[in-house]
Amino acid sequence: MKVSVKVPATSANLGPGFDSLGLALPIYNTITIEETVLPGTGIEINLMKEDDALDEMSFENIPRDENNIVYKAVEMLYNSIGQEPSELKINIQSQIPITRGLGSSAAVIVGGLIAANKLLGSPADETALLSIATEVEGHPDNVAPAILGGFVMASQEDDGSIVYRKINWPEEWDITVCIPDFELSTNIARSVLPAQVPMTDAVFNAKHMAMLIHAIDTKDEKLMRVALQDKIHQPYREKLVPGMKEIMEAFKHEDGVLGCVLSGAGPSMLIISYKYDVDKIKSTVKSIWEGQSIKAEIKTLKIEQNGAEILDN
Repeated sequence: MKVSVKVPATSANLGPGFDSLGLALPIYNTITIEETVLPGTGIEINLMKEDDALDEMSFENIPRDENNIVYKAVEMLYNSIGQEPSELKINIQSQIPITRGLGSSAAVIVGGLIAANKLLGSPADETALLSIATEVEGHPDNVAPAILGGFVMASQEDDGSIVYRKINWPEEWDITVCIPDFELSTNIARSVLPAQVPMTDAVFNAKHMAMLIHAIDTKDEKLMRVALQDKIHQPYREKLVPGMKEIMEAFKHEDGVLGCVLSGAGPSMLIISYKYDVDKIKSTVKSIWEGQSIKAEIKTLKIEQNGAEILDN
């Protein structure tokens, strides 16, 4: 028996919602897990890239043994019900660019867990899968929308439980995803963050995250333009993303542009707009990055409202 699961890309943080907010995007990874019948074959992991989702160096650096994060997630699921993984063949078909702030690791973790759960007879419910995925990923902001789709707020509580809610995203609001041709690992992006932040910055983010949730829930474009500000992670990561400051400045006073944020840990950026010429967005971003010898893939998308989906094989 084999199971295939299609999982959307995700973008976390959205400015002030550090490690707690995320949304799903219509770019996908597909993970297929098959229990092999030949004893002693062990684990087999195959990676298949589509287009330029993975450059050759990144492709070669992905583990193909028990150190692969998909296998680690699957192993945790098996162990949670008192079993060990049998001989498994895992195929990972990737459209989501890695180390670009688009939740590529969350997608494969979630896909592996849901496929393995189906193989096991679905012993884990949504909450249990989210808990395991969060343990592997480290935080729930990407894995929650990968499982649920749409726009999600999630928190890992002190007891390890995950509190999460899906919030309706305005259909009228477009998201332009700007993906540069250079990588930025999450570990490096986190290394520049301070261990502590000033109280004034923490309060600033708390206020703006509250504004952000209300703006999205009520489709308040005016409030949204204010709400996307952040002082906890973007100012520190700005030096790691050439052109980020210039791109954010370019859209600060444009009518119809609701805001510009770093996607996850970066370096991709999201521009949220409403009744705005998206071709102008693309030309502006390309012009800024080309001035720094950076090429980019830029696409305007709607949020993916559906999360991970089991496919018919």
